[in-house]
Amino acid sequence: MDRITEGLVKQFQQERGLRKLTESEAFEDFAGFCVISSYFEDEFDPEEFRMGAGGDLGVDVAAIIINGDLLLDAADVRAAVAQARTLDVRFIITQAKTSQGFEAKVFTDLSDNLVELFTADTLDYPASPEIANLRECIDAIYADLGKLSRGLPAISVRYASTGQVGDSMLEAKRKSAVKRLDQTNFFSEVDASPLGARELRDLYQRATSAVSAEFTMPKRITLPKMPLVEQAFLGILPATDLVRIITDPGGGIRKTLFFENVRDFQDYNPVNLEIQQTVRDSGNRERFAVLNNGITIVTRELTLAGDDIHIRDFQIVNGCQTCHVLFDEKANLTEGVHVNVRLIQSREENVITGITTATNRQTAVTDEDLQARESFHKELEGLFQSFTEGERLYYERRSRQYSSQQSVEKTRIITRSSLTRTYASMFLNEPSRAGRYYKELKETRESDLFQPHQSSLAYYTSAATAWRIEWLFRNKRIDRKYTPAKYQLLMAVKTYLLGTGDLPQGNRLADRECKKILGVIWDTSAAEELIQKLLPAVDIAAKVEDPSGVITRDTVRTQRFAENLRREVRRLDGAK
Repeated sequence: MDRITEGLVKQFQQERGLRKLTESEAFEDFAGFCVISSYFEDEFDPEEFRMGAGGDLGVDVAAIIINGDLLLDAADVRAAVAQARTLDVRFIITQAKTSQGFEAKVFTDLSDNLVELFTADTLDYPASPEIANLRECIDAIYADLGKLSRGLPAISVRYASTGQVGDSMLEAKRKSAVKRLDQTNFFSEVDASPLGARELRDLYQRATSAVSAEFTMPKRITLPKMPLVEQAFLGILPATDLVRIITDPGGGIRKTLFFENVRDFQDYNPVNLEIQQTVRDSGNRERFAVLNNGITIVTRELTLAGDDIHIRDFQIVNGCQTCHVLFDEKANLTEGVHVNVRLIQSREENVITGITTATNRQTAVTDEDLQARESFHKELEGLFQSFTEGERLYYERRSRQYSSQQSVEKTRIITRSSLTRTYASMFLNEPSRAGRYYKELKETRESDLFQPHQSSLAYYTSAATAWRIEWLFRNKRIDRKYTPAKYQLLMAVKTYLLGTGDLPQGNRLADRECKKILGVIWDTSAAEELIQKLLPAVDIAAKVEDPSGVITRDTVRTQRFAENLRREVRRLDGAK
């Protein structure tokens, strides 16, 4: 491995707490992170997508993006397919080798294995549990072809090495692999390419940088100077330019740009259908700028050079629905279709919050929605950072908020989705749902999550406990066979230390209970001792589900497993 790549991999290991991995395992994680990040711009744990050794058919890292969500668990994929009206799917497959050269046959061998994996009725090769799970994901996606009305899934295959790209034989084998996969008629797009040291460095830099964009806006008005607003403009932008800005490198929509929006895309409700019809109507589409309110972009960095504008670390805080419809209808956009744009540069969080609130009041969003979206999440962000260094976590209130800060260990970054899962597992008795499709959990318990009257320390407590459990796994202090039960262990910790009841009403009383958990969790020895004490209860609950006692994702996702585990924990010495 060349010195620069080796340095980046070591930095990657340190930031993500992966020091115990071997060089080859770390490189697989690193390459997988670089590749997946080129299609998915939110924070994720690369370890969850590495296949492991033995029976992997040459697949070192695999991921599936379904309608913008990054998935790899068969149960999650089945839930995503069941809930979606239409499916937009991309498979991401990576093989990574630390050698400084490329083996040309790797492409053709990998393509042959992938053809087998996707098309064969049964696999003729020995397959690991991870590959078997991937096959279940594939079967779930292709089970309902009617939902693939936007087109068959795309597949991106990457062969990563620390060498240099450019060998003619490698290129010939790459083309042969693309042809082989394309001939299956299972994919709308087949994209295969090698990644050398230089390509990996470029992808890593992009993955760890805030989102940026460049565009030209000659028709604009500069707004008067305002307190705490560095620059502001009103203008119009060709809709094709807007679509380019909101398109990620993989061709999907950049969902991370809409993180500050109160609501996600609401699918094709009556309002969005009207926007769609306007774009499809040849007589109306060029009047789009006067028929639509447009969008609001808030950016923390803005550079102006004539009519050229460069923005970095930005969000589209209003106009999520408009952007999604225009993205879907990009084939119908002509040069005459323009969008109204309000462009504001500010680094002040209070100003950004005010803009988000004000621009969303004209929609059907209640004050309660805005409060939950802004005030409580801002309080969580401040609380997480208020602890001393060893106990400090970072709540990512906006996407990639800490990606460029090398001083922040990436394992300590807590995303909205992960915090939802940990809190629901520990304090809402929902470990079974927490390990399933995130949107299902969010929709089911939405009224019980991120409410202003709740204890913010309880959210921190659940995140801290999850961090400690992951730390024990990463440092091989507990067997990774228990990984599928990580959310159930959160419930078990709470049950053992506090009992089965709900947190008491009132922040003061709830905080007092949470501090009992934190006192154990931030004591490394005490935390390890507690988790080790809980593992036999997990084993007993697993044997009720499967006499073999093997712990799988399916084993732990039943309510019966959670109830049995809770009962076994109560029987342990010292349990409350």
